[in-house]
Amino acid sequence: MVERVGIGFIGCGNISAAYLKAAAGFPILDIRGVADLNADAANARAAEFGLKAQSIDAMLADPSIEIIVNLTIPKAHVEVGLQAVAAGKHVHSEKPLGISTAEARKLVEAAKAKGVRLGSAPDTFFGGAHQTSRKLIDEGAIGTPIAGTAFFMCPGHERWHPNPGFYYLDGGGPMLDMGPYYVTDLVNLLGPVARVAGVATKLRDERLVTSEPLNGTRIPVEVATHVAGTLQFVSGAVVTIAMSFDVPRHQHSPIELYGSAGSILVPDPNHFGGDIKLATASDDWQTVPTQHGYADGNFRVIGVADMAEAIRTGRPHRASGDLALHALEVMEAFQRSSDTGEHITIASRPERPAALPVGVAIGALG
Repeated sequence: MVERVGIGFIGCGNISAAYLKAAAGFPILDIRGVADLNADAANARAAEFGLKAQSIDAMLADPSIEIIVNLTIPKAHVEVGLQAVAAGKHVHSEKPLGISTAEARKLVEAAKAKGVRLGSAPDTFFGGAHQTSRKLIDEGAIGTPIAGTAFFMCPGHERWHPNPGFYYLDGGGPMLDMGPYYVTDLVNLLGPVARVAGVATKLRDERLVTSEPLNGTRIPVEVATHVAGTLQFVSGAVVTIAMSFDVPRHQHSPIELYGSAGSILVPDPNHFGGDIKLATASDDWQTVPTQHGYADGNFRVIGVADMAEAIRTGRPHRASGDLALHALEVMEAFQRSSDTGEHITIASRPERPAALPVGVAIGALG
């Protein structure tokens, strides 16, 4: 049996519960504790899951903890990540890896210099629906990928999130919040991005919160809330994308890819499963069975489990820091393109993450 890997969580906000619930399904993960600058938040989450609450300093000094899962707010991702790297810990961060490519690159370089692994959400591209979609594309089900579309559009997170202010500050906005799911999955499906063109707009300077407990509060908006543009991939495929917190309703599919022999509808990359549909010029849309596991449920810690398994076996982990840095560079390029009126060439060229095998048991990665 593979030796378990000690894990510590820094950040006990809204998303931490999903991670901690999912962790129970991966035997390789040994959750050693949770920490937060807000001790009450750490204590509450620890009590909920039967874990130990620690200070951040105590967690970083604990030799039984090998991986720090960084679930702090986006502005703190790099700062906390650098502290963990300096302590000799491997780090898996919530998305985005940083609020700018420049600061995130410092974290990537620090991890490489220290000889520790760096990874980042999203890990939903591990999901069965996305892995089967990739397999179909790789096997030529749509021929040569030519073009596609990717859409996430909603009225904003202030309708449901208990503390939505950070979504509208530097490091937030629809592209840095939801774009990681779409850009990362597109790289999983098509390979890296070569260049970007975009337009970014902001509908208003403040938003009215309608969720509890801040219902009626107005929050400032510092970032673009509607971002649209085009990604040209190294492979030559061209994908139109729109990420928005300003659209009440729409009927676009999350991801559609069009090839020389057919088209594929890829389900929501914020989820692990969903219906995959294929069509050709002569045949209408048909639902295709999902061949891979991790399609039925929320496995939002699978990237951490993959890193843990990779540490023990010596292979590369899939949700890598290089992949996350590439996604961030791509997302940042939309604002740069909007500001300059120019195409932005993407410098990074990460390895496409290894595909998951068909038939791997839940709780393992292969």
